[in-house]
Formats: sequence, C-alpha cells, structure tokens
Amino acid sequence: MKDQEYNNYKQIAEVIDNFKQQICLDEIAKKAHLNPSQFEKLFIDWAGVGPEKFLEYTGVQQVKRILSNSPSLFSQSEHKTEPSNKAKLHHLFVQIERMTAEECKNNGENLTINYNFTKTLFGEALVASTPKGICYMGFADDPQIAFSELEKRFSKASLVQKTDDIQLNVLHIYASDWSKIDKIKLHLKGSDFQLKVWESLLHIPMGSLKTYANIAQIIQKPKAARAVGTAIGSNPIAFLIPCHRVVQSSGELGGYMWGTTRKAAIIGWEAANVKL
Repeated sequence: MKDQEYNNYKQIAEVIDNFKQQICLDEIAKKAHLNPSQFEKLFIDWAGVGPEKFLEYTGVQQVKRILSNSPSLFSQSEHKTEPSNKAKLHHLFVQIERMTAEECKNNGENLTINYNFTKTLFGEALVASTPKGICYMGFADDPQIAFSELEKRFSKASLVQKTDDIQLNVLHIYASDWSKIDKIKLHLKGSDFQLKVWESLLHIPMGSLKTYANIAQIIQKPKAARAVGTAIGSNPIAFLIPCHRVVQSSGELGGYMWGTTRKAAIIGWEAANVKL
C-alpha cells in the first residue's frame, strides 16, 4: 500500500462528508486547498474517475439503478462473465471455516491470535488471524478502539502483535492484487444464521448491491430482514465479506460498522473500478 493512496483516502473521506452537507464541489475543493486540476487528479489517482462521477455512484438514484440492474445471486450467468479482474466473484475462492466449540470456549481461551495494523485504500485497518485463517478485520480510525473490539470478541485468547503470511494474503486485495485470493481463508466464530448470512454476502459481485430483504430471500428466510440486518452489522471481516454492498431499498446507503462515509467511499470506488 502506497502512503499516497492512504493519504488520498483521508481527503476523499473529507470530500464525502462535505458533500453530504450539500456543499458544492468548488467550495469543497477550496476547503481542501486544492485547485480544480488537483481536485480532479485526487479522485482519478484514487478511484480512476473524477469527483462528479465518483459522487454520482453513491447517490440515491444511482444506488437504485444498481439495485435494479444487479444480477440474481447464484445465477449461472454470473459465473460466465466478469467485468474485470478486480471484480472477481471471490466467493469462488474465499473459504470460511467455522470455529469449533473448543476454539470458541470462554471467548477463545484456547486460541493464539496474531494481529497487526496496516494502511489500506480505505484507511488504517486491524487484521487478526489464527493458524487457520483470518478471524477479524476491521478499520481502525482509532487503533485503541479497534483493538478493544478484537479483545472483546476474543477476551481470553492470547493476542500477539505480529504480521503473518495469512494476513499478508489478505492485504494483497487492498492493493488491488487478486492473485492470492485463492489462498485466503477465514476462521470465524458465529451462529448458524450469522454464518449463512455472511456466506451469502460473498456472492455479491463487486459493483452490485443488494438490500437486506434480498439477502433474507436468498437465505430462504424472507421474513427475517431485520435479523439479517443484525447479522450483517456483526460481520467481523470488513471489505472481504462485503457487508458494505447491502443497502436500503430506498436507495439510502444505510448503516455501516466502520462509518457511513467509508461505506460510501468503498461503494464509489468499486463502482468506478468495475467500469474501468
């Protein structure tokens, strides 16, 4: 991850926040101390498109269009065409292994978990792994809060600050390198219902969006949209299990554990990259 890409995200996030307050783009550029060409370059370097197009991707009308055009999950046609290498249907590769009762015992007293902080396209993140796979990955605007979240999930585990090969395979994805995706394994603690919801999210291609009701239908629990929302809200793996691709049927982006500004940034970045 290049420092410039990381720094660009912080500026992009500020732009999104200002845009939510209905400040015009010229004024936003001035607040960021950027002239028009620098402002354009900021977005093109980070997302591949200019600011107007990028912000259009996160608007209500565009979200509704994406929802109406998104293919049905699990359809055969989805597996035949891929918009780009970045838009791979990574559910074909990412493997989820459920933690055993022994591994979950007393909040992980039998587990040794390596963790470390890393810079990504969407801000700093904390990535944690057991010997079997990634068990937690969350954005870390405040490193102490991020570590507390990991500690809360595995309060009795042995936590070691260390980067291992399991984590490195995941970090390739944040650098838009999908070559290691078949080596990514997730080792997750969750109920049957939660795991079913999280697995369904892996089937949403980059550039597509679904509603909470869509996911409830996919898992054959059509009346469980609220419970689906709760399960999505407890997803322990940011970005890779793409809970950011689930939005409200109204076209509003809805909530996100790691902030609605980041959710908008990821959706805009993915939409731009699928169209490249």
